[in-house]
Amino acid sequence: MSTDATPLLDVTDLRVAFTTDDGIVHAVDGISYSVMPGTTLGIVGESGSGKSVTSLTTMGLTRGRSTSVSGTIMFEGRDLLTLPGEELRQIRGNEIAMIFQDPLSSLHPFYKVGAQLSETILAHRNDSKAAARDRSIDLLELVGIPDPHRRVDQYPHEFSGGMRQRAMIAMALANEPKLLIADEPTTALDVTVQAQILALIAELQGRLGMAVIIITHDLGVVAEIADEIAVMYAGRIVEHADTKRLFAAPEHPYTWGLLKSIPRLDTPRNEELVPIQGRPPSLINRPTGCHFHPRCPYVSEEHKRIDPKLEPVPSDPEHQVACLLPASVRAEIWRGLKAGRPAEELRRLAVPEAAAATAAAPWPPAEGSDA
Repeated sequence: MSTDATPLLDVTDLRVAFTTDDGIVHAVDGISYSVMPGTTLGIVGESGSGKSVTSLTTMGLTRGRSTSVSGTIMFEGRDLLTLPGEELRQIRGNEIAMIFQDPLSSLHPFYKVGAQLSETILAHRNDSKAAARDRSIDLLELVGIPDPHRRVDQYPHEFSGGMRQRAMIAMALANEPKLLIADEPTTALDVTVQAQILALIAELQGRLGMAVIIITHDLGVVAEIADEIAVMYAGRIVEHADTKRLFAAPEHPYTWGLLKSIPRLDTPRNEELVPIQGRPPSLINRPTGCHFHPRCPYVSEEHKRIDPKLEPVPSDPEHQVACLLPASVRAEIWRGLKAGRPAEELRRLAVPEAAAATAAAPWPPAEGSDA
């Protein structure tokens, strides 16, 4: 989040809403972030948090009569939201490329993989078909697909899941973009292939010098490759920090929940993971106050009325959080969670009523009580 250099991508107060028969879906609600050249931003959150809509809007793929978009998305001095369609098409797939979630549905089943790669190249370059085919073979080899001269003439169904994802990465890199957006690039892949795909993206980033936005629901996926992480919930960024800060001292209860739901090698094998209670909120009928309050173990009455803003942490201006809990209380709760104390026990630190009830309860409890 340093301001010393000019961002490659600078998103400011982006809002995206869809008009439906059931009401207005507030998919993205006033988010801001920037991506510096050659760096990686991880955008993390549950399904329905607005992660993919944010990046689809960057690519110009949410434009429509039922869509309302406001804010700015500046890419090298150009606002992508105001560009005419033809100018945006010159950028999409060329300077900004995207790896979509499901490679099987993203690749056309009736066309050979090589033909689809060649189409991407020919759309932005004045190459011959033969040169585009040679470039396609080189790209398949670059992403680690064996025997690329034979594979270039195969159909998507002849590729394994991991190979299809590699082919999608090859397609995204065909024109050496300055920004690569990877939307859940490891979904439905086994753990070994996941690691290979993430390592491949990191290797190619270092080789080509491009910036990367990686979208995922799993903090573990971005732990090793992201420079910064933005945590999204209900269409908003609720926490934003560099990766080391966020893992060492997370500030938002939602981030705590995401971290506590990740399996760890340093915990006992019989220790159960702690899921986040409840469901993500409706983006049509959003909760009042803090949108996370119906699921937050540390909610108080004021949290149901007051909508927190994304603000710097007092002790760390580079770390931003949208939470009404005092910073000292958040720090103490996180220390307790790391020590294995349950959220129910730590609730008294955040809610005076819970602390008073705990203090008033007799101990040991009287005979016949339910305590």
